[in-house]
Amino acid sequence: MRGLLARRMKFHFIGAFLVSLGSATLYKFAVAEPRKQAYEDFYKNYNPMKDFEAMKAAGVLESAPPK
Repeated sequence: MRGLLARRMKFHFIGAFLVSLGSATLYKFAVAEPRKQAYEDFYKNYNPMKDFEAMKAAGVLESAPPK
């Protein structure tokens, strides 16, 4: 029974490190990269003036009433 705690802690520490590394890698490639690509695709053809005119025409903006 000598050294049981130290041996078990070593095993669990290595396991926790591998699980956290795997989780971080999975998050990066399953969430972060597709999100960055979606933002890049959205802003590639984004026209803020067209968006402003659409909101103005819909009456969303109080400072710029529709004409």
